[in-house]
Amino acid sequence: MAHNLLTRKIGFFSATNIVVANMIGAGIFTTSGLLLAGLHDPILMVVLWFVGGIIALCGALSYGTLGTIMPEAGGEYLFLSKLFHPFFGFLSGWVSFIVGFSAPIAASAIGFSEYLVRAFPVIQDFLSFIPANNQGLIIKLISAVVIILFTFLHAHGLKKGVFVQNLLTLFKIGIILIIIGAAVFWGQGSFSHFIFSGNSIKTGTDWQVIGISLMWIMFAYSGWNASTYIGSEIKNPAKNLPLSLIVGTGIVMVLYVLLNMVFVYAIPPNEMAGEISVGGLAMGKMFGEGAETLFSLFIAVALFSSLSAFIIIGPRVYYAMAKDVLFFKALAKVHPTYKVPLKAIYLQGLIAVVYVLSGTFEQIITYMGFSLGIFPIMTVAGLFIIRKKDRAKLIKIPGYPYVQVFFILISLVILVLAFMYKPLESGIAIGAMLAGIPVYLYFDKRKKQLVS
Repeated sequence: MAHNLLTRKIGFFSATNIVVANMIGAGIFTTSGLLLAGLHDPILMVVLWFVGGIIALCGALSYGTLGTIMPEAGGEYLFLSKLFHPFFGFLSGWVSFIVGFSAPIAASAIGFSEYLVRAFPVIQDFLSFIPANNQGLIIKLISAVVIILFTFLHAHGLKKGVFVQNLLTLFKIGIILIIIGAAVFWGQGSFSHFIFSGNSIKTGTDWQVIGISLMWIMFAYSGWNASTYIGSEIKNPAKNLPLSLIVGTGIVMVLYVLLNMVFVYAIPPNEMAGEISVGGLAMGKMFGEGAETLFSLFIAVALFSSLSAFIIIGPRVYYAMAKDVLFFKALAKVHPTYKVPLKAIYLQGLIAVVYVLSGTFEQIITYMGFSLGIFPIMTVAGLFIIRKKDRAKLIKIPGYPYVQVFFILISLVILVLAFMYKPLESGIAIGAMLAGIPVYLYFDKRKKQLVS
């Protein structure tokens, strides 16, 4: 593997902020309406957000141990390569390439566009050449333009320091805290919205809906492993890396559950179901049209920062794989003036635009959620291998083996149920992952030829 001369500059506070910043993105501000459209039960939806947080915490506990044992940059690419075989590390990197960053960029762009149009409906007047009943196309066009603009912006050497990242993270948390606090003290809503009068879960289809709902929720929680990607740059990684994962994930879980309770309190279930820009709608219901416009704009900016961060981070993974001679050589080239992996940035932007133009928001998060749900299962299972090999060292693994067994089993059940409910999107995700096999064989053969 390629090694970079990275220095340990990131402390506990900044590492935790990176985890929180990666988690709080399009998911929490866009998926609750889609969840309620399928579940029809507000209380069940809030409970599933709590369950998703517990799953993420179990993953964070497990990854924290792995990060302590292997405190280097790379995340799953590193863990799977060392625990199993470089082949599995490559496949996780391949999925990151075609899904892991490009799809969240697309989802964040769509979420941004939904909130922007809610804040400024006049935008639709400027796009009058598009039929009035086709707002979806307007959203797609705005999303594609946003991705293209930010791709070009970051391709020309725009840098974001840890200080700026901390400010953006605090901005996101501030928005959520204001929404929660305002709802508690001044919001106009009704607890009757929590009352469910439908049928209880009885059929297999209902369980499939729960499965796909949890997968969408785990999309919102994705990022609970963020600090493992920068393990080489964290001070005192044995302490700060696992603690940043656990504290960051815990903070986000509390915020997510409270925020969803606010959404349900503010919005009648029939109006919330299917709504993507649910945060703006909630503020409008509680405080009027002015608050809806203002907070829709605030949330759009928060999603803007998430999109920007993904555009910066993603190419680093492809660059590392290319430096290991396990990916396209051109992606390892750094622009002599801008000092960025230019071609990797452009290629990622192109893939994200394709996602935006070819699929709906629901299809994108289903495809992404299924793809990204596979390799964490393998990674957590690797702890059993470590425990078996290093019994003499008695490595401390929090909650072992119960936490790991819970995470693996629940994650597998979610994938199976999601596949049964959305076989097309799930099948495409599996096919995209398997497409990485011949790519690996090609690059592995080329690497061996270069070494010999």
